[in-house]
Amino acid sequence: MDDRILARLRCPVCAEPLAETTAGTARALRCPRRHSFDIARQGYVNLLAGRAPHAGDSAEMVAARADFLAAGHYDPVAAALAAKAREVVSGAAYPLVVDAGAGTGWYLAAVLAALPDAVGLALDVAKPALRRAARAHPRAAAALADTWQRLPLADRSAAVLLNVFAPRNGAEFHRVLDPAGALLVVTPAGDHLAELVDALDLLRVDPAKADRVAGSLSGQFTEESATEHRARLELSRTEVATLVGMGPSAWHADPARLAERIAALPEPAPVTLAVRLTVHRPR
Repeated sequence: MDDRILARLRCPVCAEPLAETTAGTARALRCPRRHSFDIARQGYVNLLAGRAPHAGDSAEMVAARADFLAAGHYDPVAAALAAKAREVVSGAAYPLVVDAGAGTGWYLAAVLAALPDAVGLALDVAKPALRRAARAHPRAAAALADTWQRLPLADRSAAVLLNVFAPRNGAEFHRVLDPAGALLVVTPAGDHLAELVDALDLLRVDPAKADRVAGSLSGQFTEESATEHRARLELSRTEVATLVGMGPSAWHADPARLAERIAALPEPAPVTLAVRLTVHRPR
């Protein structure tokens, strides 16, 4: 693991620093109190203090997300994040960018490509996602961690925190973010994927989403700016199925009924991409 990342990691049990150890072909991170955390052969480290509360996204959902993102459909979101990260990153040498709920690490990789001096850490609870995140970028590492619990990071260790379509732990985000750093949050706008929501009976965006995001962070952060980023997608029916399969509706939709509805869509199907990018500064 890159020493610049390792120096900022902390034991999830006792919060002591971690060092990498090797025994034969087995690699692990260990703290001075001898708490040990295995590094999987796929490259990510398990930094859970106990059992995971849930498994996160399934392998099928992760594969669908990887395929859809690789096709470039969400490039406008990645570009907006990268541009904003360039604006807000501190002048520290080798700033750390942490993606909380990183999935495959695709957005983190885009930000690191725009910040040649930065290193990155992808945090997620889904092992299938972390297998991809561990190799998403040469300057990134990946760790299995529950973002609702204490994050395995030192205080004030991150220059930028990314939170893209993921849960937010305001107290922990505030603890690990440098006072001069920034939290970048991406959430769906009200009409995000509206054509598919209506036609396929998918989960709808909460009309109070923006207020809920602000409320979850208001005690620790001040919202500095908010911008909307929009694009018109033209998707094949196969791409629509992949898009649905990578998101939360994959847990709720009846596969047979969903397939019937997708088959009835025009091809290509016009779909609105609409997200809100907010910048939050620590109080």
